[in-house]
Amino acid sequence: MQTTPHTPIGVEVTGLDLHAGLDDEQVDALRTLLGEHGVAVIPGQDGLDDDGFAAFLARFGEITFTAGETPVPGRDDLNVVSNVGRTSPPRSVFHVDTSYVSRPPTYTALRAVTIPESGGETLFTNQYRAYETLPGDIRSHLAGRRVTHVVSGLAPEDAGPETRAEHPVFRRHPVSGRTSLYLSTPERCVEISGMDRGASRTTIGYLYEHSTAEDNVFRHAWSPGDVVIWDNGCVLHRADHAAVSGDRVMHRGMVTAPDPAP
Repeated sequence: MQTTPHTPIGVEVTGLDLHAGLDDEQVDALRTLLGEHGVAVIPGQDGLDDDGFAAFLARFGEITFTAGETPVPGRDDLNVVSNVGRTSPPRSVFHVDTSYVSRPPTYTALRAVTIPESGGETLFTNQYRAYETLPGDIRSHLAGRRVTHVVSGLAPEDAGPETRAEHPVFRRHPVSGRTSLYLSTPERCVEISGMDRGASRTTIGYLYEHSTAEDNVFRHAWSPGDVVIWDNGCVLHRADHAAVSGDRVMHRGMVTAPDPAP
C-alpha cells in the first residue's frame, strides 16, 4: 500500500485490489488513514462490482441506508447518485450524511460507475483545520456546547424513526484523537445549546462559512475505476453539478462502525 497525501485534506492510496478483498492489516491501515486524512482516494478499481463494493464497505462496520434514497437495483443496501434523466442538475451543498440520527454513518464511499465528459467533481473540507483555525475566543465560547441536527430534504414522516439528534460542536475523533468542528448545513443545524435562536443561527452560519472556505477544500476529479471513502466525523462533502457535461452515475454506500474499544 502506497500513500500520497493531498492538501488540505485527503490521501491517495494505491497498491490495493478491492475486488480481491482486504486483509485485517489493510483495513486497520485504511481506518487510521481516514482518521488522520479524512478522505481516501483509491484509484484503479475497474473490476469492482456492487457486490465487491458492499463487501469492501462491510469490512468497516454495518452498512446503513438512509430512507428516501434510491436503491441500486439488486443491492438495496446501496444507493444511486445520478444526473441521468434529470431536467435540472441535482442540488448539493456541503453536508454530513444523515447527521440527524444519534449514530450517523461513520464512513461514506462512492464507486464511479459512469464518469461525465467534464465536471462533476466531489469536494471535501478539512474539519480538523476548520476547528484549529477558529479564533481562540470562539473556541472557548463554544467549548462543551451541542448542536441540534434535524432532518432536511425529506418530510419527517418519510425519514425513518429518528429525525432529530444533538451532537457536540467540537468532536474528539475516536481514532485520531484530534478535535474537529462537527456540523452540517445551516438548514439542518438549527440550534446551539445555551444560545437563543438568533444567536444560534448567526453562529452556525459563521461556522459553516468558515469551514467551507476555498482554502479548506479538496476537489476530487473522478476517473474510471475510482473508489473514494471518507470519514464523516472530520469531513464535509458536496458534489459540484454546476458544469457537468454527460452522464454522471455513482453508487454510494454508508457504514456505521462499531464503537471503539474503551
